[in-house]
Amino acid sequence: MFESLTDKLLATLRTLGGKTKLDEALVDEICRQLRTSLIEADVNVKVVKDFVEAVRVKAMSAQTKRTFSPEQDVIRIIYKELATLMGEAAVKINLAARPPAVVMLVGLQGSGKTTTSIKLARYLRDQLKRSVMTASIDIYRPAAIEQLRILSLEEKIEHFDNPTMDSARTRAILAKEEAIRRHADTLILDTAGRLHIDDDMMEELRDVVDELEPSEILLVLDSMTGQEAVNVATQFQERIPVSGIVLTKLDGDARGGAALSVRAVTGCPIKFMGVGEKAQDLELFYPDRMASRILDMGDLLSLAEKATDTIDSETAKKLTKKVKKNDFNLADFQTHLQQIKKMGSFENLIKFLPGMGQVSKQLKNMAPPEAELKRIEAIILSMTQSEREDPNLLDGSRRKRIASGSGTKVEDVNRLMKQFMEARKMMTRMTKMGMGKRPRLW
Repeated sequence: MFESLTDKLLATLRTLGGKTKLDEALVDEICRQLRTSLIEADVNVKVVKDFVEAVRVKAMSAQTKRTFSPEQDVIRIIYKELATLMGEAAVKINLAARPPAVVMLVGLQGSGKTTTSIKLARYLRDQLKRSVMTASIDIYRPAAIEQLRILSLEEKIEHFDNPTMDSARTRAILAKEEAIRRHADTLILDTAGRLHIDDDMMEELRDVVDELEPSEILLVLDSMTGQEAVNVATQFQERIPVSGIVLTKLDGDARGGAALSVRAVTGCPIKFMGVGEKAQDLELFYPDRMASRILDMGDLLSLAEKATDTIDSETAKKLTKKVKKNDFNLADFQTHLQQIKKMGSFENLIKFLPGMGQVSKQLKNMAPPEAELKRIEAIILSMTQSEREDPNLLDGSRRKRIASGSGTKVEDVNRLMKQFMEARKMMTRMTKMGMGKRPRLW
């Protein structure tokens, strides 16, 4: 996510290494590098100008206070300005209307509206405990309607299935009536997109807005298009009352121009971001956390939330008790691995940790950690239940049988057992010392 921009900003900060004074010449050099980095990231020119000037003013002010080192001062200033640029605080979705609350997703063709509809439906169902129904009002592409129907079925989400194709407005009215009959409190409307903005498209959207008065009109923007996404947002905003923005494909090679420009130019908050292809890959947009990720400072809060959402609390409590009693066995270890796998790939998770952006790049050229986890799991699955519960049973002949059954070598089994026994001792020691508690996040 924004790897190129992160690299350039970190390179700028490295010029401050060892400096004891933040003088005007140094501030000028930092601002010059910042300007170049942001323009190369396809950030709006006016936004770049205002951002760099704000950094300059605050950096010169910090020079006189001398509260922190020059490097600390500049990091703190850039972090706060990035967060401010993207909106300062998260803006949650508005569903306060009389049920069913209508959420319209609008945008150009190919921006990811249909998949975002499913991601949003799942988010509202799982996170906010809403009763959701999806509906496509794209009367031009039957395939789009079918796609939404299939995806809704896969995620066990209610879907409006009606052959009527008279107009987008008619389908929208029928969908709302159906949502009322099914007692759904939220209706997500996936609208038609175009390759470019035209009058017919806007008039159609305007008709639906006037008829249904949606609680939210979310504009779905492809973050890969950079500053062009800002131009699209501006044109939509001039014609319909867009209430929020969803940035998609942030897991790809996005340069950052859209995320850093769209709020500043349009004043419209970024409410969600798509960070993958799976239905669960939609996150609430936190400007401060995004600023932290851009500066490779990690995002421990989001990581903690991801763990809370995916790891079963009862299972975690049981495992903790077994660790305290030094009764943690290989069967428990396998359960723990399965819990961790639910959180996503190792490469994605490591990016949430401070200073690990560069490490995650190096991992791309190494054997993937998922492959090692699969090997470990294969070894454990080749054991009998009694062997998993009591590793002391694993003599030489048993280890040879396990290696053969898992497609590994005896050396792999021996290494796993050695690492497991050492890890179990360490976990028990740390738990007794009180180090197993959740760390305080700052």
